[in-house]
Amino acid sequence: MLERRDFLKQLTICGAAATMPVPFRFGHNPTSRMPFEEHGDGLFTVSHRQILRSKSPRRIVIPDVGDYKVLKGDFHIHTVFSDGVAMPKERVTEAVDNGLDVISITDHIEYRPNFGGNSIKLLEKNDDHNMAYDIAKQEAEKQGLILVRGTEITKNMPPGHFNALFIKDANTIAASVQDWRKMLAVACDQGGFIHWNHPDFPDLKPGEPMRFWKEHEDAYKNGHLHGIEIFNGYSYYPIVMQWCEEMKLALVSNSDIHSTEWDMYGNQNHNRPMTLVLAKERTYESVREAFFARRTIGFGAGLLFGSQEWLEKLFNACVTIASKLGQLELTNKSDIPCILQAGGAVRELPAHGRLSLHHGGGIKKLTVGNWLAGTNRPLEIELTQSSSA
Repeated sequence: MLERRDFLKQLTICGAAATMPVPFRFGHNPTSRMPFEEHGDGLFTVSHRQILRSKSPRRIVIPDVGDYKVLKGDFHIHTVFSDGVAMPKERVTEAVDNGLDVISITDHIEYRPNFGGNSIKLLEKNDDHNMAYDIAKQEAEKQGLILVRGTEITKNMPPGHFNALFIKDANTIAASVQDWRKMLAVACDQGGFIHWNHPDFPDLKPGEPMRFWKEHEDAYKNGHLHGIEIFNGYSYYPIVMQWCEEMKLALVSNSDIHSTEWDMYGNQNHNRPMTLVLAKERTYESVREAFFARRTIGFGAGLLFGSQEWLEKLFNACVTIASKLGQLELTNKSDIPCILQAGGAVRELPAHGRLSLHHGGGIKKLTVGNWLAGTNRPLEIELTQSSSA
């Protein structure tokens, strides 16, 4: 397993157009995933419910950023109503167990091998693309989870796959299934937010660099593209940072989960990808407003991805810096670790930890190696005169 420093070195030399798989960062061994309970006399049992949910839901601590609450979300999730293995209510339970505030179930319109179309019939509702949301909605309200209506538009490359979030009716989008441009237009007419999923898939040949296709340029010019996934499942796409910065698009980080949470990431994995949403309130409307305002920060495998503006504000909310007797005293009030470079040394400021840096007045800035403000560009924090004196 790579050490943090070696991992960050690899990031700096990674080609901007490369896909970077990072499964080793998750620390999950699927061969030892079953939590057995011993009853004596050689009897062991395993509870499926224990796999889906821990005894206590995880609480992810991230301070407010000014007037904004930091909500934790996953906006790319599949169920049995396309090609996933979990029921919609189980996705709600998994999300609450992981400390998420908001999710979107985004089952494929075009690919439904389990239920739908000509597969197993569900009475007269077999072609209802809203069914997963409708089933999950009551459970989400019961458990206090914000549920966003969404769907996935699934085409070959180009243009690839898109998620449509904050829509009103997936069926009217599906009615235009032969024309992906019209599908995007219908979703946007409903007030939908469109993001391009995993820009290396499908049909990208091994070693072929990712690129912004003409089809994506057309969608962008028509106002039908609002964001791109910077992180999907286990993979990170450095070039997406550049695209989003140049075109003022939102960054999104998602699981794209098809298996169970336990099978993919294990129990309450702190490196699990999510999108941090800086919302005015903990409401559906505020989440939607934040997406269109691009107040989103991607997280995955211990890395953060965002604009300089919002990463810097998040860092200042999470980390306090004080100068005392030639030392910089840093305190982390959040669950987000920081890999800091200052004065030629690389040190870790762990979640809810403290770190002392000897500086003698010579440290003018901190480089946060695992918080990325651009393609292979770590966040830099200029120290104030009071903190560096």
